[in-house]
Amino acid sequence: MTPLDMVLTPAGLRFLGRAIPASLGRGGVTTAKREGDGATPAGLHRIAGLLYRPDRLPRPAPWAEPIGPGDLWCDDPADPAYNLAVRAPLAASHETLRRADPLYDLVLVTDWNWPVATPGAGSAIFLHQWRRPGYPTAGCIAMSRADLRWLAARVAPGTRLIVPPALAGRARRRVVHTSV
Repeated sequence: MTPLDMVLTPAGLRFLGRAIPASLGRGGVTTAKREGDGATPAGLHRIAGLLYRPDRLPRPAPWAEPIGPGDLWCDDPADPAYNLAVRAPLAASHETLRRADPLYDLVLVTDWNWPVATPGAGSAIFLHQWRRPGYPTAGCIAMSRADLRWLAARVAPGTRLIVPPALAGRARRRVVHTSV
């Protein structure tokens, strides 16, 4: 590990000396990720993209890409676009990136099962805004809007995200209630 790595710990997501309160997938951390299991995959991941809603907040970093009205993420293991950003219309199962709620106003995209996806191994592990502290995700890592904006301004493409396998089997979600 290096000081520039993001590391998920029982005390939150650690980065640049800060412990950021975070929520995980409803299925906890797993070493055997599968589509739909609701788990956060253990392992070494890298930040592959940064997406933002330009109608809701300013560009958080020069490399950030805007989320447009027709932007989707395919989560259908049978579709050739599985685990890729796509545009509407799409008949296959997908997530809408431009949501009515603020969860995806700012999204750090990891390289989990990307860019060449293994069907069924799980799609789209994002770092995004949480609904509220402690509320589990579908496998992503979620945090407050303020912490996510702080993080997005400091990470770069390729920043490592380490989710230690030792966290597998622990509580389904973990949140730290401290000031950072």
